[in-house]
Amino acid sequence: MLREFSLSTGRNSWTEVTQTVKETLRESGVKNGLCVVYCPHTTAGITINENADPDVVKDLVFALEKTYPDRPEFCHMEGNSAAHLKASVFGSSATVIVRNGQLLLGTWQGIYFCEFDGPRSRMFYVKVLEEKA
Repeated sequence: MLREFSLSTGRNSWTEVTQTVKETLRESGVKNGLCVVYCPHTTAGITINENADPDVVKDLVFALEKTYPDRPEFCHMEGNSAAHLKASVFGSSATVIVRNGQLLLGTWQGIYFCEFDGPRSRMFYVKVLEEKA
């Protein structure tokens, strides 16, 4: 099963998509397999991180800005090389094991769509793959 989702983002915004992924898994009826969340953009990414304390996301956004600042030496004419760097570090997808119809996430884990170059209209995909016996 493959589903496409749209979202509007802000600059450096992280959108938790865990519930959307869980609903897609439920709709698929898959009990055991894999679930892939994929972002087809070069200045956004997907990650799994803590979803219990919103300050974790704030800290990550802050640290990314310090680690990958915009630099006048960058040559890319769109002026968003730092966003490309962040997206490359984070990656464009996350894969989660499915067991007994549930995402095998840790207690504090959530799935995030990470925007590094917003505001934008974005999309992401969720693909559920069933384990064959």
